[in-house]
Amino acid sequence: MKKRALVSVSDKAGIVEFCKRLIACDYEIISTGGTAKTLEAAGLPVIGISDLTGFPECLDGRVKTLHPIVHAGLLAMRSNPEHMEQLEKLNINTIDIVAVNLYPFKATISKPDVTFADAVENIDIGGPTMIRAAAKNYQDVAVVVDPKDYERVLSELEAGEITLDTKKYLQYKVFAHTAVYDSMISNYLAQQLDIRFPDSITFAYEKTQDMRYGENPHQGASYYSEEFIRAGSLSKAKQLWGKELSYNNINDANGALELVKEFEEPCVVACKHANPCGVGVGKTIHEAYVKAYESDPVSVFGGILAINGQVDEATATEINKIFIEIVIAESFTEGALEILKQKKNIRLLELPDIKAKREATAYDMKKVYGGLLVQDYDNTLFAPENLKVVTKRVPTEEEMRAMLFNWKVVKHTKSNAIVVGKEDRTTGIGMGQTNRIWAAQQAIAHAGKEVKGSVMASDAFFPFPDCVEECVKAGITAIIQPGGSIKDQLSIDACDEAGIAMIFVGDRHFKH
Repeated sequence: MKKRALVSVSDKAGIVEFCKRLIACDYEIISTGGTAKTLEAAGLPVIGISDLTGFPECLDGRVKTLHPIVHAGLLAMRSNPEHMEQLEKLNINTIDIVAVNLYPFKATISKPDVTFADAVENIDIGGPTMIRAAAKNYQDVAVVVDPKDYERVLSELEAGEITLDTKKYLQYKVFAHTAVYDSMISNYLAQQLDIRFPDSITFAYEKTQDMRYGENPHQGASYYSEEFIRAGSLSKAKQLWGKELSYNNINDANGALELVKEFEEPCVVACKHANPCGVGVGKTIHEAYVKAYESDPVSVFGGILAINGQVDEATATEINKIFIEIVIAESFTEGALEILKQKKNIRLLELPDIKAKREATAYDMKKVYGGLLVQDYDNTLFAPENLKVVTKRVPTEEEMRAMLFNWKVVKHTKSNAIVVGKEDRTTGIGMGQTNRIWAAQQAIAHAGKEVKGSVMASDAFFPFPDCVEECVKAGITAIIQPGGSIKDQLSIDACDEAGIAMIFVGDRHFKH
């Protein structure tokens, strides 16, 4: 019985050379549709699938490989005498190699004008059935779904036979491939039905890089990006300079990126350990950088910068005065790149769509041991209709601008969080404390002399008037917070007594 390979691929890269070498190893090639035409055009002998089965392709190609002659040839266990006797009786040949990749469902639904009918038509049926059958019978059939594996299969075959280890590896690749494929389909269909939190949920991610280590040197790690890379995400950034990003680099850079998206005007966010340590806005990126740096020069050292505009030579010169781990920006001038590349340990990332907002269909996820927390992203600041002044003194226009600026920052600061600042920069940030008064005291201490005349933003309500009391001592003039404590009136009274303006916005922004 002559060896046979069944070849049917949507990705035709390398398929002609693959089949040439199979033929040289005395294999017959069975093929379908466009793949058969490609091989025949290259002058290779091909057995058409209809010639094999004696049944024509039908229903616009929906039915061609779904046939007992194909699947018996794939599933027959060569070590089982009864299987082999049945094949002989039925005059069915075995199929020993399968090279199949599936209809381009991902490419189809990525088109902006794709219709639901087009998407459904590109759900492969015969392909997954064949490769799953071949993978089930892995000890007898080598099944290749990734063109990158052609050479491994061929080199072993040309040396004698395909090893069992390789067949097991190819089996794994099949079920990883179909799992991703089915995940894309189910997620697409869920979106069409507006099902946000289904009873079961799957996600497909593609490895972007292996890392030297994880959060700590004794932990292994890799970075995976979503199958459909979203605009404005870190996965879309192009690295222009520096060594590979680490686990902590990516986590911290994402924190900076999330915050800088809150601003339309030129903005620079400095982050450390996924928390903002300095944020500034200005008429230019250079002005914004200076304000962000001066917010906390000690913490900015060794930090990460997210910049929602172009880095010019003047800004690059300022950045180079200290050690910065990463600069992620909309773009860099050639002169700025020359300056920044003088520091060999800095990483430079370009993200032209850095201002792109998060898509409503995206999930915010946190892995816990044994489970996964899934929620909508926190995409709001507050509902304008809920904003209300609760004190006797109404904030000035300057104070309102300052409160709204710092409210954006506190939203992206780990709870318990307090941010102190002016209308164009933070002056002190307190984060990650187990009680709110410590966060307030930390923010005020970091602000130093700059605290006087600043405003305060709190990510959640004040359960006691102690934070207001700290504001009074520090010279803070206005407060923005959600409100909602049963003891709100105590804080309101304390503000009124001190002449501090306070507004409630109704929306809480815990970040854990």
